Amino acid sequence: MMSGSIMTFLQQLPPEIATMILAMLPFTELRASIPVGIKVFGLSPFEALFASVIGNMIPVVLLLLLIKPVTDFAHKHARLLERILQWLYTRVQKKLKGKESYEGLALALFVGIPLPGTGAWTGALVAFLLGIPFKRSFPFIFLGVLIAGLIITLISTGVFASLDF
Repeated sequence: MMSGSIMTFLQQLPPEIATMILAMLPFTELRASIPVGIKVFGLSPFEALFASVIGNMIPVVLLLLLIKPVTDFAHKHARLLERILQWLYTRVQKKLKGKESYEGLALALFVGIPLPGTGAWTGALVAFLLGIPFKRSFPFIFLGVLIAGLIITLISTGVFASLDF
């Protein structure tokens, strides 16, 4: 799951900080930070969930605030990147045309369903591509992170395994 050197480094930190750092990384996010926080770092499920949600939201704030200035800079200085971003933007806009009233809920569900390729980092990128401003996108991404965090916490603590389906 993670290289030994990363885990060695994280185990030298307070467990809450280590869990927050794991949640901040785009390739681990909540899906790894909560179970590792509980099973490896010995946090309670609530502590792991709390640290993971806070950690996962830190890069979201930075992404939502900085992605536009960075892409504007790239548009001026990197023509290939400009073409790729324009193609991606046009494709997303075409697929979502006429569905703007559901974009916030869709964003929350997209972030909240803990599957590969979904999550807060991707949600922030989707919000940017859809042109959803910070004030509108942040609460929906936060809601999605809470949903995903609760699902992962329930899975990590075996709650779903104890239910008879």
